[in-house]
Amino acid sequence: MPSLPLSSVERVSVVGHLDQARGRIFPGLGAVSYGIDQRQIQATPQGQNAAFNQIMLRMPGVVLDSYGEVHVRGEHGGLTYRVNGVLLPEGLNGFGQELDTRIIQSVDLLTGTLPAQFGFRTAGVVDVKTKTGESLKHNQVSLYGGSYNTFAPSMQLGGEKGRFEYFTTLSYNRNNIGIENPTHSFRPVHDTTEQEKAFGYFSWRLDDISRVSLLTSASYADFELPNTPGLPHLYKVAGYEIDDPSMRSRDLRDSQTEQNYYAVLSYQRSMEKLNLQLSPYFRYGRIDYTPDPVRDLVFQGVAEHEVNDFTTGGMQFDLSWDVASRHTLRAGLLGQYTGERLDTNSLVFAVDQNGEQTSDVPHRLIDNSGNWSVEAGAYVQDEYKITRTLTFNYGVRYDRFASSFGNEGQLSPRANMVWKPTRTTTLHFGFSRYFAPPSPQYVYPSTLANFAGTTNAAANTIDSPTHVERSNYIDFGILQHVTRDYQITIDAYSKWAHNLTDLGQFGRAVILAPFSYRRGHVYGAEIGNSWRHGPWSVFGNFSYVRTAARDINSAQYQFPTDELDYIARNAIQLDHQGKYTASAGVSYSSKHHMAYLDFIYGNGLRTGFANLGKEPQYYVFNIGYQYTFTEAPFGHDVKIRADVVNLFDHRYQLRDGSGVGIYQAQYGQRRGTYFSGVSDF
Repeated sequence: MPSLPLSSVERVSVVGHLDQARGRIFPGLGAVSYGIDQRQIQATPQGQNAAFNQIMLRMPGVVLDSYGEVHVRGEHGGLTYRVNGVLLPEGLNGFGQELDTRIIQSVDLLTGTLPAQFGFRTAGVVDVKTKTGESLKHNQVSLYGGSYNTFAPSMQLGGEKGRFEYFTTLSYNRNNIGIENPTHSFRPVHDTTEQEKAFGYFSWRLDDISRVSLLTSASYADFELPNTPGLPHLYKVAGYEIDDPSMRSRDLRDSQTEQNYYAVLSYQRSMEKLNLQLSPYFRYGRIDYTPDPVRDLVFQGVAEHEVNDFTTGGMQFDLSWDVASRHTLRAGLLGQYTGERLDTNSLVFAVDQNGEQTSDVPHRLIDNSGNWSVEAGAYVQDEYKITRTLTFNYGVRYDRFASSFGNEGQLSPRANMVWKPTRTTTLHFGFSRYFAPPSPQYVYPSTLANFAGTTNAAANTIDSPTHVERSNYIDFGILQHVTRDYQITIDAYSKWAHNLTDLGQFGRAVILAPFSYRRGHVYGAEIGNSWRHGPWSVFGNFSYVRTAARDINSAQYQFPTDELDYIARNAIQLDHQGKYTASAGVSYSSKHHMAYLDFIYGNGLRTGFANLGKEPQYYVFNIGYQYTFTEAPFGHDVKIRADVVNLFDHRYQLRDGSGVGIYQAQYGQRRGTYFSGVSDF
């Protein structure tokens, strides 16, 4: 093998040292960690063209929901995202998936009892390591398409020059199944989407112990909201007959646009015993829902144009210090400000005290409101290596949440014990106290009063703000390397929460808003298996989760009085509970060939009044094959790939439109066949 030039060896050594130092600042000590590398991403249906939620679904404890959402361990949202060790500011609760699978070199999911450096969003930490100019080797261009008129070209550019390194992606995606189909038909009606995404990672080494990096991302997506044909006319509109043939529900023209932009600048310095990182960041997001004015009035009695904006700016500082041979001290600060604005322009009908329409002439109501929040946190923790095989990681953090609707704080202890009784066995046990603020989306009583006596009136007038969720969490598990090629992870957890936060969709616009239960309990267990030998790779995961919540104590106006009364007296299961889930796959990967078979199982989410019902179970098989031409005419590798998603065309329903906080029925995707070509250049 030819040797690397000395400059290349030095560069690899320096960059590797800085990457390792960043890892020492942000370890996942005592937390449960599940990882997916580039090889497994390629063996996931659609590979690098897969939506990011499909990558997540191949990890234990992750449940599929509508609008591309996933739930980790029975939580709705609450995930923290980190890219190359840098926290990403929280985005809007829409359904566009910003993270592009193309940027990922590997991804880890940290769950359970997280160390003290992780605060606020504590359902899990999605830790992404991106491709780099060095790891990319060559630029790439890709063309991907297939069923549902899918057309998705993309480009990856990366390189290095001296101390500078960069990696960027550009992608476009157009298809006719942007959101889940509300019916079981093969092709949804009015469901075209166009999405553009761009990502950039730029790094400059100032010297051998410090560097500055910049993460940037921009995404813009247009969605048509899919229709359900055959809905009855519910309201009379002046100028239109009640049976007007032009007023069909299949012809609704509702649409939604999502924009998200962020930038994170980081300075990292690594010395012999001290490592630190400082990261200011900024984010802007916007959701713009546009109704079909007349048809929306006919079918739901309200046509509302909504614009929801979020702007976030903040700073994060973290350090690690080897204070003694057995002690590593870690500490940090985080502070951020978020401004939110919701502007609505609505056409509604007047109604009487029984809710009956009294006029067929709509009138316009304009309501503009806003919220703000400040989140601040500080932590200190010590990694104490008691013996060579026993590590105790303990710490405390203090968090504060101030907003236009509340002001709360909490001191939260964290502790994890990790024991390796043998070289092949690792046991862990931990406790964490969590403090998880809601997103600043409070709707004020003045807004409810503005819509009183109309077809957009609230179900009631109770309007308590959502408080911070406070919880106690325990986790214990074992990682066993059975052989050099096979390992198994078994883990169990339990969480007791006050003000358990949930999210719901409460109108045609796909904007998820928070509400909470006074008390909640979530517990479960997971098993993860992986075997890799030579070109073969096999994985299998199974998880069980059970949830219980009682007494909705915020945003009560969104719910019927009889349902509120029932939930106040009875503990119910959360709507996003997927009691049993499983995923499995087998793949073969060599220099020229890659083939896989993949399987996903879901037991069904909750549905009906107070979530008393359940959707049917479902199972989806996927297959794919890729061939790599290593001696292509252009002198670089060319990869040709085919995927079949939902091989047996299984019809399965994710939502039927009922349940606490559920608005729309949705089905999983029917069979789809896709092809792609990727060429280095």
